[in-house]
Amino acid sequence: MPRLALIGLALALTLPAFAQEAPPADPAATPPEVQVPVGAVQRPAPPPPPARKFDPMPVALLQGLDKVTARTSTFEAKVGEPVAFGQLTILVKACQKASPIDPPESAAFLDAQEKRADGSVAPVFQGWMFASSPALSAMEHPVYDVWVKDCKKSDSKARSSSKQ
Repeated sequence: MPRLALIGLALALTLPAFAQEAPPADPAATPPEVQVPVGAVQRPAPPPPPARKFDPMPVALLQGLDKVTARTSTFEAKVGEPVAFGQLTILVKACQKASPIDPPESAAFLDAQEKRADGSVAPVFQGWMFASSPALSAMEHPVYDVWVKDCKKSDSKARSSSKQ
């Protein structure tokens, strides 16, 4: 007998033995999402992560880059008050910081608009920016980059780390 025929005969003889070992599952008795394969270890689901608590802050610390001059500026913006950076007008609508017992994170909701040469205003960015992940929700503009550094309780007297 050829070798391949022997392997096929051996498989044919052993398959019925495997089918008899596992009891037939009764679909009516157990819902399909609860059925566990034979021999699998069932572990309890991990607990859900605790909800993070964010505290609202009145001031956002932002950093901007002018790609033409390669100058960076760090500036503060009060929530609800527009601030200018180059040709952009940035309005911080919310700024929240994680509580001290949570991993550090600051997030701000920004609305950025560009004042064009013809006097019109064009929207550039609207959404949440996160200090720990600036690329997650980045503002795409050919001349300017703006990102959130932190959220603070009060503003300081210094407005910029470099001149614009």
